[in-house]
Amino acid sequence: MAEIKDVTDATFEAEVLQSSTPVLVDFWAEWCGPCRMIAPIVKEIAEENGDKLKVVKVNIDDSPQTPGSFGIRSIPTVLVFKDGQVVSQLVGARPKGDFQQLVDAVV
Repeated sequence: MAEIKDVTDATFEAEVLQSSTPVLVDFWAEWCGPCRMIAPIVKEIAEENGDKLKVVKVNIDDSPQTPGSFGIRSIPTVLVFKDGQVVSQLVGARPKGDFQQLVDAVV
């Protein structure tokens, strides 16, 4: 089973930008209802694609620098990184199929 890792401003570069595998990053916050709605979907994506995709979460309240540097204005926002670059993004609560399409495009 794939583990979803919590990433902070301090660990973002090592965990995401320097990752050899594509990384799905879920930017979220405790108080965000839609973030809680997509959490089970993100978990399923991690479990189903864990061998070829890394899935991490960034709490924007604990680590405000990273979302700011990527121009994230609303949450939930999911970015997919490949070779240290953003290759796709989804904003808002969306159906699982939308997330799987993002993943399928990079793995």
